[in-house]
Amino acid sequence: MPEQQRTVWTIGHSTHPIDDFLCLLHNHGITAIADVRSMPFSRFNPQFNKVVLERALADAGIRYVFLGRELGARSDDRSCYHDGRVSYSRLAQTASFREGIDRVIKGSETYRIALMCSEKDPLDCHRTILIAEALGRHDIHVQHVLSSGELESHAEALARLQRLHGSNGSDLLPATLTEVLAQQEKKIAYLDHSMASDSEAKAQ
Repeated sequence: MPEQQRTVWTIGHSTHPIDDFLCLLHNHGITAIADVRSMPFSRFNPQFNKVVLERALADAGIRYVFLGRELGARSDDRSCYHDGRVSYSRLAQTASFREGIDRVIKGSETYRIALMCSEKDPLDCHRTILIAEALGRHDIHVQHVLSSGELESHAEALARLQRLHGSNGSDLLPATLTEVLAQQEKKIAYLDHSMASDSEAKAQ
């Protein structure tokens, strides 16, 4: 019998009260949070500042680990930028990112891990467009916990992304998944205005 495929979950903390957020985690049996925010604090939702969140999770029996340096979307490595914008393909090739992915995969042997970032919709976050794609290449099944508490598989999320983007400008030729992922990356990837060209900066 083949080995059962491992699963990793993702979740966005959004504006949830901390008790509601903990309920979402408990409802899906999550035992560890991997924080993939580059900066582990929230100006408008202080309940998700690292120190406060880590304490609340510990009280709820959930382990916390910060992986923003490895898996965050705002890289300190300037080679990961193209015209001021983070390139997910370049970021995914860094040793630090690969180390982060390895840690998640290893952790999934023991814990039910949820990758946590801030965005409510998984399609608006690198946890889906970058990290979940990388995990899929390692045969890890990814489930996104929506703000409603429902689950959306990564395959379902990608299908929704394709529907949202529609066609690539031709009535006869639908946009491929590669194309819509590139379009979504351009929409959400971090832009460092100090490195961007005038044309790129003006497009924002």
